This record gives sequence, structure tokens and C-alpha cells, in this order.
Amino acid sequence: MTTSGIKNLRKVQLGRESTALTSVAASTIWRGPAIMPVDEQVKVMPEENIGFSSMVTRQYTPKKLASMAFPSTPATFQQILHILEGGIKTVSPSQDGTGSGYIYSYPLPSGDQNTIKTYTIEGGDNKVAEEMEGAFVVDFELSGKKNEAWMLSANWQGRQSTVSSFTGALSVPTVSEMLFNRSKLYIDDVGGTLGATQISNGFLEAKLKITTGLKAQFTGDGNLYFSFIDFIGAKATFEFTLLHNSTTAAERVKWRSDTARQIRLLIEGNTFGTAGTTYSKETFRVDMAGLYTAFGPPNDEDEGSNANKIVFECAYDSTAALFVNILDVVALSSIP
Repeated sequence: MTTSGIKNLRKVQLGRESTALTSVAASTIWRGPAIMPVDEQVKVMPEENIGFSSMVTRQYTPKKLASMAFPSTPATFQQILHILEGGIKTVSPSQDGTGSGYIYSYPLPSGDQNTIKTYTIEGGDNKVAEEMEGAFVVDFELSGKKNEAWMLSANWQGRQSTVSSFTGALSVPTVSEMLFNRSKLYIDDVGGTLGATQISNGFLEAKLKITTGLKAQFTGDGNLYFSFIDFIGAKATFEFTLLHNSTTAAERVKWRSDTARQIRLLIEGNTFGTAGTTYSKETFRVDMAGLYTAFGPPNDEDEGSNANKIVFECAYDSTAALFVNILDVVALSSIP
């Protein structure tokens, strides 16, 4: 037995809470780099004048909170569901006809908040584990570039971090990576058909950043940890790079004229054993409406080819009836 904890024996395990903010045993293992929850409880040593020039051993804890970062790891069609469930909405999937795929749909709210699934997260190494209950996703990022896998990172918060032990006998889940070269990008008029116009031979890299708008709300309610999960409005930004050509130049005109656009990011994966009515492959899709807030000149380059860096701020558009919708089609009838 080793005398200290080692990095290679770290792991993170997730449990989907049946009652929100109430801890449960883990039901699956997170495939990616692992760290322990960070205990953010506040400690206060008050100032006082009681005849000592030094501080005395008086301290209190007015607040408990925990957080956990999921470091960047290759995004998979299966495990991104945990991020979407913990940050956007908990949903029941629908089978695609009689096919192998099940459709999960996550609308980022432009009005009131959705109901999410809170998690109990276990993290640690071969020496100690801690768990954080009532965990939810504060923000996450999906980024990718040509010839690589899409990468996923996320930040969670939970009620508190306590010493625990890992739930045993869990199987490592089977996953399949989202690969950038299997992606497609579409840009259309808000009054047109989304997904009609592909940006062919020009999509180089992208980054989708979503702030869920969820926050830990503390009140005088008898406990040091937060009372409930509040919602203050979600935000999404899509940054991407296109080769400079006539299509890109035309989109830059739309930026200059403050013309709303709708964008579809489509990532396909493995072929299902049985094709469905609509989908024959693993599919991750992000539909977005909004405006270009920055559209750089073709001063960047891709191995000698000129390229434009673009920032698209997602915003609800009444013509398109769209803010941000995320869809994941995967061969899972339920989320482990």
C-alpha cells in the first residue's frame, strides 16, 4: 500500500439526487481528470480588545459552501448529459422511432428557470474521499478545433464538502468522443430555415461558453449552507473562427448592419445499431439565435490561410422563436 495519495488513483463519481439537495450514493464514474471538492466554508476570527496583543483562539463559521471544477476533458455524447442535467434542465428522453437513439432536448431558459437535477459528487484519491451534495452547474465550456476532439469543462457548486467514502462496485461507463472534424456549422436568416445553409470548407475552431444563471441562495433558514438554488438569467456566447472567403465576408456585412442571425452547430458520432426515424448517428446539436458583437478582420491565419475570429452573443429572437436549444441523441434510454 502506498504511503500517500497518488494522482493516478484520483476519481470522481456522480449520483443523481432523487430529492434535490439530499445526498445519494454515486451511480457512475466521471471519465476525465479528477480532483476533490473544495470546501469553501468561511472562517472568521473576530477582532477584539481583551488584554492580549495577539489573536486568541476564538473562531466561528457563518457560512458553508463547496465547489468543484471539472477540468477540460474530451467531450463525449454520453457524459455531457450530466452537465446539461445539472445546469440547464432535467428531461425525460424520447426514443427516435424504433431506433437505438434516444433524444434529449435542453432549452436554455430565456424566461423563468427550468427544473434541474442536482447531484452528489464524490471526489478523492486512494487515501480519502469527500462528497458534495446539492451540486449544480454554474457554467461550462465546449471548445474545439480542427483535427482534435471537442473539449468540455465545467464548474459546480454544492452545499458543503464532507469526509466520506467512495461508493463501491461502479463500472466505468462506455463513452464516445465528439470529434471536431465531424462537425458542421450552419448560419441562416432568423426568418429562414435553421440548418439550411452550411458554412462549407471554412469552419476552423469554436468555443461555446454558457453561464447557467443558477446561484446558491443563502437565507436565514436554520442552516449554514444555502437554502435553495436561485436563477438570475442564463447567458451564452459562441466564439468561432472561419476561413476568409466570400461567405465570411458576407457575414461580416451582417455584423456591420446589426442583423440577427441563427446558427446551428452539429456534431455527429458513431452510427447506431438501428437507425431511428430522424437520426442514424450519435448527434449533438446546438441551435442559437443572436447577434455578432465582434467580427474581426482576416488578420488571423491558419497555416498561411487568412481567417476571421467572430463573437456571437446569443439572444432570444422572436422571429426565430429561439434563444439556445441543445439536443443530444445517444444510445441511452436513461442517464446512469
